[in-house]
Amino acid sequence: MEKHIEMTDHDLKIKIRSEKITFAGNLKLKIYRLLTCFSGKTIKGENKIFFIYKKEALENKYRPCGHCMKEEYKLWKSNQ
Repeated sequence: MEKHIEMTDHDLKIKIRSEKITFAGNLKLKIYRLLTCFSGKTIKGENKIFFIYKKEALENKYRPCGHCMKEEYKLWKSNQ
């Protein structure tokens, strides 16, 4: 898990291209999503966090996004 404010734009691009970052999360809302999700584009830099794996996000008590991860969200919701 890495915070956006602790990375340079260059480092972020390299990690995304090399797939060392595959999900973005919102620190305040505790939601993780695909990097391509429209909802994720509005997260403020100080609230943005990145994950490599879904498991990492779930272990940190983040829930899947209801927009870009509909199936995962339904599964998460049914287990609540």
